[in-house]
Amino acid sequence: MSIYTGTRTRVRRREYSVPLLVGLAVIVVWESACRAGAIDPFFLPAPSHVVARLAAELRAGHLLGYLARTLYAALLGTALASAIALPLGYMVAKSRLAARVIEPYAAASQAIPAIALAPLLLIWLPGDFIPIIVLCAIMVFFPVMLGTTLGLRQIGSEIHDAARLDGAHGWSLLAHIEFPLALPALLTGLRNGFTLSITGAIVGEWTMGGRGMGMVLPGLVRAADTEGLFAAIALLAASAISIYGLMTAVERYVEVRR
Repeated sequence: MSIYTGTRTRVRRREYSVPLLVGLAVIVVWESACRAGAIDPFFLPAPSHVVARLAAELRAGHLLGYLARTLYAALLGTALASAIALPLGYMVAKSRLAARVIEPYAAASQAIPAIALAPLLLIWLPGDFIPIIVLCAIMVFFPVMLGTTLGLRQIGSEIHDAARLDGAHGWSLLAHIEFPLALPALLTGLRNGFTLSITGAIVGEWTMGGRGMGMVLPGLVRAADTEGLFAAIALLAASAISIYGLMTAVERYVEVRR
């Protein structure tokens, strides 16, 4: 093993160990405070009780089906947003006129609260699933477009000049030069956008009557079931962290291969 490889391995271990240790410390303090009676379990149940409740719900098969529907809506919303944001991001990166026209409206779309937009989508669009997908897409659109634009803009003019001297132009320039070099920034936008899409799916299901986790959470709130609420939140957080970590691994793999 080379010195560089060993150093890189130690750096990566530190990157994973530090947040893990911080999270474990918070859980230990939280659990200790609950066991000592310093915190009312109605307001903040102990982590051990939350884990036991989550395990019971998973064994009963109650939450996984709802989670799958929420993630499916988030995935479709991300795909829809990407289909629109990728070409628009390319236009913004390549044209100053397009940037002046598109960027202000794209930024403005992020200032609209999702909970305010959801009822309008329910009025405008058919069914109850399509509005949820569109709401997810709206939340994902800006990060993906921004990642595409930044990834293309960071490619130096000398790279373009050298590629054109080798005969690359148009589609060949995009496919073989621009897209591979912009891919890490694009993946970063997708990674951040997909986590936002999960939030959009939950908000949409909560306000528009979906059949995912956004339907489960209001019932737990109405029942004042804080333990069940924390279990559902823990499941959502674990899913988001897993997806985020997977996409981070793909991004790093792309950077190494590049």
